[in-house]
Amino acid sequence: MSGTFVGMPAFPVAAHEAVHDSTLRGNLRHATHTIRAKREKAVAEVSDWAALREAGKQIKDHTLRHLDRYLVQLEEAVIAAGGVVHWAADADEANRIVTALVRMTGETEVVKVKSMATQEIGLNEALEAAGIHAYETDLAELIVQLGKDRPSHILVPAIHRNRGEIRDIFAREMGEWGRPAPEGLTDTPAELAEAARLHLREKFLRAKVGISGANFMVAETGTLVVVESEGNGRMCLTLPETLISVVGIEKIVPSWRDLEVFLQTLPRSSTAERMNPYTSMWTGTKDGRAGEGDGPGTFHLVLLDNGRTDTLADEVGRQALRCIRCSACLNVCPVYERAGGHAYGSVYPGPIGAILSPQLRGTGSEIDASLPYASSLCGACYEVCPVAIDIPEVLVHLRERIAEGGPATRDGNRVLLKPAKGHAAERAAMRAARWAFSHPGALRGGQRLASRTRRFHPRTLPGPGRAWSATRDLPEVPAESFRDWWQRTRGGKDVTK
Repeated sequence: MSGTFVGMPAFPVAAHEAVHDSTLRGNLRHATHTIRAKREKAVAEVSDWAALREAGKQIKDHTLRHLDRYLVQLEEAVIAAGGVVHWAADADEANRIVTALVRMTGETEVVKVKSMATQEIGLNEALEAAGIHAYETDLAELIVQLGKDRPSHILVPAIHRNRGEIRDIFAREMGEWGRPAPEGLTDTPAELAEAARLHLREKFLRAKVGISGANFMVAETGTLVVVESEGNGRMCLTLPETLISVVGIEKIVPSWRDLEVFLQTLPRSSTAERMNPYTSMWTGTKDGRAGEGDGPGTFHLVLLDNGRTDTLADEVGRQALRCIRCSACLNVCPVYERAGGHAYGSVYPGPIGAILSPQLRGTGSEIDASLPYASSLCGACYEVCPVAIDIPEVLVHLRERIAEGGPATRDGNRVLLKPAKGHAAERAAMRAARWAFSHPGALRGGQRLASRTRRFHPRTLPGPGRAWSATRDLPEVPAESFRDWWQRTRGGKDVTK
């Protein structure tokens, strides 16, 4: 994965700073509560939501089991429709391919549809280094780009900004990027949207190259699908002469019938809409199909691996590849609501980022090793996931890998990971607990000793345990263990009579 965010402190350090930002917490609380309340109503309208959720899970799991076959089918269909397919093993290769393709056109500007994959690989930075300016056209992405900021949410990248901050960014920065903001711009949503519309319109009409991701790829026809709410995607996909789409290999579905399931669950889970206002689909090039029409004359599809096949090799962790990027898990997560997206050090924040980033990037950095612990394991993320990713299960799985080490797949090779630093006390405590639970006599003796000495117990744990007890009350040890109570009150008696 891209190193754009690597170098940030571990999640606990970044989160500690974020929770003291009252403006940030207010923005997040208002936005996430509003989105999830609307989602609940939208989902409640569908009587077969549970069946759709299960269908989405089954379709994704089937596709991942047969990913090699469907990718080849997709490639053949795209080529037959006039497109060109490129395979990128990692971020560097994908950036080299896209940069070369843009240079071949002779252009130095591109317009972009909101794309998590291009953010993941740091494409904007790579293009900038090559003298090519990439303009984000999604309103929230535009805010982030103009503010020299980083996205903090999958669906609403500028969720950490309020209207006043956005007005100031537009007034200060738009002139440096193109058409300046209107004089006397206020922070009303209509005026902010109009300022963005005027600023972007000249770029849409001038751009010869568009860059996109895709929400889905249909293997049987080679069709790519982008769903969005503003219309900017439609402009980027139809007006430029050349279109380059960078898409993760897991975004594939076998057939149009399968796509129908996700076109119901994605909009309700993400924007709380019955359907997205703009659902754009394209198959190859306009010249590669019968008749003339809208769309690019040249189309390139860059299929991105970048750690996905390594993730696929993990029988527990691979379910993260089901993700359809709806962001529902972020909006219900109590940790995300308080810490914000930047603390996760990745373009994938929140619960899904806590399981996806450490698998795509590995756990070698401090930030990635801390992400599986950025959760209370409350399970709210699993309950709202439209493809039933058991995020708590994967979090616990990754925690075990970090603390204990063990086998994993990296760059297609099976390797043995060493335990991460800082978990020696945890490992010792778990081994002691395992021994105690394996020896009933020792466990009983320990329980009795704890009960008889309970008045001398400290209120906080010493040493490494202080990090746990600093924010929690230690449970009070009862005067009598359950074993002793049972033996005293019901031992030897038939309690069924």
